[in-house]
Amino acid sequence: MVFSSLTFLFYFFPAFFLLYFLTPNSWKNLVIFMGSLVFYSYGVIENPAYIILIILSIVVNFLISQKLDKRYRKGTRKRWLYIGVLYNFGVLFLFKYLDFVTENLNRILNFTKIGITLPYADLVLPIGISFYTFQITSYLFDVYKKKVPVERSVMKLGTYLCMFPQLIAGPIITYSQIREQLYERKHSLSKWENGIREFTIGLSLKVLIANRVGGLWTQVKAIGFESISTPLAWLGIIAFSFQIYFDFYGYSLMAKGLGEIMGFSFPDNFKNPYLSKSMTEFWRRWHITLGSWFKEYIYIPLGGNRKHHYRNLFIIWVLTGLWHGAGWNFILWGLFCFLLISLEKAGLGKIFNKFPLLGHLYMFLLIPLSWLLFAVPDIGQIVIYVSRLFPFFGNNGLVVYAGDFMKYAETYAYSLIAALICCSGIPRKVYEAKKQSLWMALILVILFWLCVYSMYIGLDDPFLYYQF
Repeated sequence: MVFSSLTFLFYFFPAFFLLYFLTPNSWKNLVIFMGSLVFYSYGVIENPAYIILIILSIVVNFLISQKLDKRYRKGTRKRWLYIGVLYNFGVLFLFKYLDFVTENLNRILNFTKIGITLPYADLVLPIGISFYTFQITSYLFDVYKKKVPVERSVMKLGTYLCMFPQLIAGPIITYSQIREQLYERKHSLSKWENGIREFTIGLSLKVLIANRVGGLWTQVKAIGFESISTPLAWLGIIAFSFQIYFDFYGYSLMAKGLGEIMGFSFPDNFKNPYLSKSMTEFWRRWHITLGSWFKEYIYIPLGGNRKHHYRNLFIIWVLTGLWHGAGWNFILWGLFCFLLISLEKAGLGKIFNKFPLLGHLYMFLLIPLSWLLFAVPDIGQIVIYVSRLFPFFGNNGLVVYAGDFMKYAETYAYSLIAALICCSGIPRKVYEAKKQSLWMALILVILFWLCVYSMYIGLDDPFLYYQF
C-alpha cells in the first residue's frame, strides 16, 4: 500500500485514525503496532511469509537486547551484539545481495571454464528491509553503548520498528529519537492540522510533480538511449533528477505529517539539497537520516576524520552505494560521490565556497550525472547515455536534432518549471509565512483534490525508494 493511493487515503487512513483516537492513550501504541502490520501485510500480500520476517526481527532483536543489558559482563554483551548484527545483516544479505554475489562468482567460474554454475536463490526483496534493518541495528548499538536503556516491552519495540509512516522508505529513525514519545506524547488539534498540511504538501510533490516528470524519463528509456538527441538526453536525466527528489522528499513529508498526527516528531530528511554548492554539502542536505546513520555507526567508529580519513570515506561511500542496491552501477555511483567529495575536501570545496555561482554551476552539471549512474543499471547503457550527453567526445559528432527535444519539452514544460521552482525552496518559505491564512488552506484543499483526481486516472506510481 502506498500513501499516494485511493486505498490508503479513503480506506486505511480514516479507519486507522478513527480507531487510534477512540483508543485510550495506554493502548495507542498497540493500535500503531497492529495497524502497521496490516499496512505492511498489504504491501507483501504476494509474499505473506515476509510479515513473519519482520516479526522475527522484532522478537530476535528484543531478546538479544536483553542480553546487552548492563547487568551482563562486557565480553558477553559484545558477543550478543555480534550475534544481533550478524542476524540482521545476514537476513539483509540473503534477500538483497546473495544473487548479486552469485552472479559475479558465476562470471568468474565461467571465465575459468571449470564447468560449475552456482544456483540463484531468486528471492523477492522484502519491502523496506534496508530501512528497518538499519533502524533495529542502531537500537542494538545504542543499548550496547548504554546510550539508551534496554526496552522491556516487546510491543513498544515493535511499534518503533514497524511504525507504518516510516516503515517502508524512512526516514531512518533511531530509538533514542522517539523513545520518550513512545512512553508519553501529546495529541492536539494543532498537531493534527499541521500533520494534515505536511501530508498534503508531500502528496502533491509526489503525485503532481514526481509522477509527472517521471513520465518523461520513462519515455526516454522507451525510445532507447541510442536514438535520442543530446538535448533530449539532458532533459531526460534532469527529469529523473527531479523525479527522485520529489518522490523521496514527498514521501518524507508525508511520513512526517502522519507521525505528527499521532503525536510523534520525526527528523527532517531533506533541506533543499539542489541548492548545494558542492557534493559534500549536497549529502548534508539529502537523505539526512541515512547520512547520520553511517556517520554515527560506521564513520566515527572507524576513526572519522581523525585517522585514515580518506579510507573511511571510501568505505562509507561503497557501503552507501551497496545500501541503495545490489548492482555495479550503485557501487560506481558511490565511488563517483567518494571521488568528488575527496577532491572537495582536498581543496576544491574552498573554491566553491568562495565563488558560490561557480559551485552552483558545478552542481548543476554533476547532480544529473550522478543520478545517471543511479538510474541506469547496465554499465554499457550508461556509456551510451554519456556519449549522448557529451557527443563531442565520440566519433559521431554533435547530436543536435531538436525534434524529439521540442516534442517532450512542450509536453512536460509546466511540470519541469514547477519542479524547478519547488527546488528553489521559495514555495516552502511562502507557505511558512502564510500557512495560517485562509487562502493557503484553500490552495492545499485544491492540491489534495487534484492529487485524488490524478490518482483516479492512474497517476499513483509506487515510490522509487520502495525498492531499497
